[in-house]
Amino acid sequence: MIVPMKKVSLIIRENKKDETLKKLRKLGIVHIEITEGAGERLALLREQTALLESAIFTIGKKKNVEQKDVSTAEALSVATKVQALDEEKKQCGAEQIALSCELDRLKSWGDIDPSSLSDLESKGYEISFYEMPKTEYELLAESIKTVKIDATKSTVRFMLLKSNKEEYDEAVSSLNVYRLALPQISTNEMKQRLSELSARIDEIDETISFNACYVESIKKAVQSTEKEIEFETYATGMADENLSPESEAPLSVSYFTGYIEAENLDKLKQTAQSNSWGLLVEEPSVEDNVPTKLKNNKFVSLIYPLTDFLGTVPGYFEYDISGWFLAFILIFFGIIFGDGGYGLLICAVAAIPIIKSLITKKKISPMFLLVGLFGLSTVLWGTLTCTWFGLSTEQLPAWLKSLSIPVISNVYADKIWYPFWTNGTAGLTTAQNLQIFCFSLALIQLTVAHIKGVLRNKGSIKMLGDIGSILQLLGIYYLVLSLVVNAEVFSFGLVIGGVPIGTVSIALIVIGFVLSFVFSNYEGSIIKSILSSLTNIVSVLLGVVNVFSDIVSYIRLWAVGLAGAAISATVNELAGPLLGNFMFMILAIILLVFGHGLNMILNILSVIVHGIRLNTLEFSSHLDMSWSGYKFEPFKEQID
Repeated sequence: MIVPMKKVSLIIRENKKDETLKKLRKLGIVHIEITEGAGERLALLREQTALLESAIFTIGKKKNVEQKDVSTAEALSVATKVQALDEEKKQCGAEQIALSCELDRLKSWGDIDPSSLSDLESKGYEISFYEMPKTEYELLAESIKTVKIDATKSTVRFMLLKSNKEEYDEAVSSLNVYRLALPQISTNEMKQRLSELSARIDEIDETISFNACYVESIKKAVQSTEKEIEFETYATGMADENLSPESEAPLSVSYFTGYIEAENLDKLKQTAQSNSWGLLVEEPSVEDNVPTKLKNNKFVSLIYPLTDFLGTVPGYFEYDISGWFLAFILIFFGIIFGDGGYGLLICAVAAIPIIKSLITKKKISPMFLLVGLFGLSTVLWGTLTCTWFGLSTEQLPAWLKSLSIPVISNVYADKIWYPFWTNGTAGLTTAQNLQIFCFSLALIQLTVAHIKGVLRNKGSIKMLGDIGSILQLLGIYYLVLSLVVNAEVFSFGLVIGGVPIGTVSIALIVIGFVLSFVFSNYEGSIIKSILSSLTNIVSVLLGVVNVFSDIVSYIRLWAVGLAGAAISATVNELAGPLLGNFMFMILAIILLVFGHGLNMILNILSVIVHGIRLNTLEFSSHLDMSWSGYKFEPFKEQID
């Protein structure tokens, strides 16, 4: 269920902000609706948080390091040192790159020392280094003094001694020549500097790693600083009002809005009365951005790890479908994985941490319990359909086959099942029976959605709109069976016990459409409801098509399960011949582990893409849910 909330507005003296917030934090029951603050302290705290988080990232994860517990101030000091070291490391790295590029530029010229040329320059000679095509080098005048340094078949590198700068520049400028820009320091000095930089980077890395013992303390400091940011945001984000602007002693108050669980309202009233706070209590309206808190029994709460991972939170005025979500996702998971052998592996994976928690007497994580349920669901479906590790039914023992349900079992995959009304003239395959099962799931889940709508609108004729939707679902369900599964078995001329099934299904669609058209938008006036439907006539008509597509969408369960079974069978076929040869036994085992492991990973992705979708899209759309909510997070001292 969604916990009922009350909207509260608190009015306090402006100079009592900090004192009030400290008391509210200790009380820990009010969700404060302030999202932005201001001020130098808030900016400083955010900078400190960024510094601490950066230090955690820089230090990284180090295993088997004994942690030291230090204060927040000491953690900030460590983070500052780590940041300084990291900045120095980055500078060293940048200098390394620059020197490496410079050495790479000069590598064809050998060792160069600019300082050794200073003696010649003091005597009036200017020395330059050039590179030019060999053919052009041979055309240089004899008066141009050069010293050849290196030569290839096509290129010459040489040193040019200039005694008359203007004369030499004029002689060289007309040629295809490249002049080498001399480095600031010698190449030997560069190499030595690179060695020093490499040693310094290693030293910095070692020093940073030495601080790994403070990581947990830094993480605690992040949490502490974030709580201070929260406090400062609320303190500086409150609205202020001067009640006596013309008075010599003005009276200023501050106020804010928040939300509280209805059951905790008396606690807040008592605290407000004892501290002389002004308190206004209201019922939340649809215009309010009310936070959502879910409260369910322990079994239904097992779905929370999944919904938290997905980030799905129902709006305060929407439905809590946690129980239905859990029930249907267990069924969807089992069908998509489809293999009892895979289910046993999943159960084993979940059992290890569960048993460990029981031995150590620690609380069992709901996530592992949920995984265990997924595994049991898969085992159950694999048992009913006789699907185990992709093995053919001939390879399975008789007792395992006997546990399956014939109409959907792989044991009878080639058998045709003749419903009693066909008199043996038309039948259904096992695959078609599985399709019918998937479409029946669709009918059940989508009908549940509209039953919830009927219950919500109980006492109002608006409920007739949801009843109309249920009638449409029943009629379109038969339409889907006829068009998608088997038109002979589910013909529109079918009559059972004197009831014309096809005619009834068409009648249900028409009657349901009329009821939905007239009453779905009812808000006190039938005429206005009809006009609203007429205004959106295209959407209303498409709604019937959407019901058809929503039911058909559930066939993805069968299709994805079939694909997974095909992959596992293919893996077995590839590895089977290798198992008969001892030399290839290891290769076969690797192939089996890799193939089935990959198939399980693909199945997990399929559950997320397809199984989750059916709950959060098809089912939710019939509930008119947009998952627009956000979690109720009261202002309190401790971080959960």
